[in-house]
Parts: sequence; structure tokens; C-alpha cells
Amino acid sequence: MFRRRDPVPFAFLAEADEFRSNVAPPPRQRSSAGQTAGRWLLGLTIVAGLVGSVVLGMPAMSTPSATQTQQSQASQGH
Repeated sequence: MFRRRDPVPFAFLAEADEFRSNVAPPPRQRSSAGQTAGRWLLGLTIVAGLVGSVVLGMPAMSTPSATQTQQSQASQGH
């Protein structure tokens, strides 16, 4: 079998941490008014859906109170 005797040069990995590019990235484009309004509307729609699901789900998650239980038992007796 062939065995490599030369050490593998890993100096390029150490130099990679110090590398600084002289090429600047292009500036970010500003969002238009329509895009900003669309993001706001999407966010409001998501929040309104979550709030609505909690409001509609509250009766299902609540336990019946004692007065409602007594009334239901009284109506079953008649």
C-alpha cells in the first residue's frame, strides 16, 4: 500500500479565519409601501386567527360551573 509521508498542509484553514474580502455586498433594496402594507396585513390576519381560535375554543376548554350542573340535573328530573 502506498503511504503518504508528506504532512497535509492545513495552513490554509488558519488563514481562512483572517481573510477579509474587499468586495462589498450590494445594498439592500428598500421595501415598497405595498410590500410593507402586505406584511402588516398578513401579520394581523395571523394574529386575528389565533385570537379567534382561542375565543371560540374557550367554551370547550372551560369546565361547567356548579349552577349549570344543578340546572341540568333539575331539568332531567322533570
